[in-house]
This record gives sequence, C-alpha cells and structure tokens, in this order.
Amino acid sequence: MNRRFGKNDILLLGILAVVILVFYVGMTSALRSGDSIIITVNGSEYGRYSLSENKEIPIKIDGKVTNIVTIENGTAYMLEADCPDQLCMHQNAISKDKESIICLPNRVVVTVESEQKNTLDDVAG
Repeated sequence: MNRRFGKNDILLLGILAVVILVFYVGMTSALRSGDSIIITVNGSEYGRYSLSENKEIPIKIDGKVTNIVTIENGTAYMLEADCPDQLCMHQNAISKDKESIICLPNRVVVTVESEQKNTLDDVAG
C-alpha cells in the first residue's frame, strides 16, 4: 500500500499548521504579564500607571470623581463607579497584556500594557 500525499492531504496539513500557530500565538500573548495600565476617558489618555505600585486612582470627569481604579499586588480592578449598572465593578481584576475593564456609561477604559514586544508584530512591521 504505497500511498502518496495528495493535494487534499497537503491542504489539510497546511490548515492544521496555521490553526496550531494561531493557537500558540494567542496563548503566549494571553499569558504575558502586563507592566502598566493605561486609563482612557472618552478616547483620550487619562494616565499611565505601573502595576508594581499599589495605589487608588480616582478618575475625575467634569470635576467629579466617577470611577476609582485600584492597583493591588500587580492587578487592577474597578473599586467604585457611579454608573447605573456598575458592570465594570463586577469584572475580574486584570494583569495580563491586552486585558481591559470598560465602564461604558462613563466612557472609561482601563487596559493592561506590556513593555515586551510581540515578535510576530516586529516581523510584520
């Protein structure tokens, strides 16, 4: 039984290789710890804060504190929010690269950023 690879076999192996590569890249970037958080309000950067320093960050919009972000033990979470649904307060603490907490009514976004570059991004350029 000498069977050679056909076009469909090669196509299947190629698709499988791409799926494995995408899964690997997704898992490695998801596991990368972040170094800092970026807080944006209404699309504008409000501030950058290191995850290595424990602190509470009051976010003021029009002179009023609307949200309080807490950094504790290398993670960040929304401690307080004056929005009606308070969904942002129920989101898990974030610490990995590209994770975020979003308070839609107040237009506040907290995103974790890593200083390590993704090698695939460097190649793609």
